[in-house]
Amino acid sequence: MIITESGISFKDMTNKNVLITDTSGEVLSGYRKPSSELGMHLAIYKKRPDINSIIHTHSPYASGYAFSDRKLKRLEGFGKIKDEYISIVDYAPPGSLKLANYASKVMEKENVVLLKNHGVITAGKDLDEATLLAEFIEESAKIQLVSFILNL
Repeated sequence: MIITESGISFKDMTNKNVLITDTSGEVLSGYRKPSSELGMHLAIYKKRPDINSIIHTHSPYASGYAFSDRKLKRLEGFGKIKDEYISIVDYAPPGSLKLANYASKVMEKENVVLLKNHGVITAGKDLDEATLLAEFIEESAKIQLVSFILNL
C-alpha cells in the first residue's frame, strides 16, 4: 500500500513523502513514519478487496458538514443513489482503532463516508476514481451550503 508520511501537508508533498507498506502496515520503502490513519486505510482495504485506492481528506466544505449537525445529501452525478444522505460515523479520535473500526464498517457498503468532527474518506477502483469522488463530494457540499444560504 502507498500512503503519505505523517505530518506532511499536501502543499509540501512530493513523491519523496510517500511510503510503501505491506498489508500489516510494515514500512517496506520510505524513511519516515506513515500517516496516523494507516490503521483505518488497512481496515478498509481488508474489508474491500474490490478497491485499490482510498483518499482521506479534510476538504473544507465536506468537512464542514462532518463538523455540523446538517446532513450531506447525495447528488446525482456519481453512481446510483441508494440512500438520500452520505453516511457519517460517530466521532472517534484520529488515528484510533475505534475510528478505523467505525469507518471500515460503513465502507464495507459505501465508497464515501464522513468522519464526525474530522473529514472525509472516499474509495475507488483506482486513484483517479477515488480522487474524482472526493472532488465530487466537496463540490456537492459547496453547492448544498450555497443553496442553504440562498434559501434563508
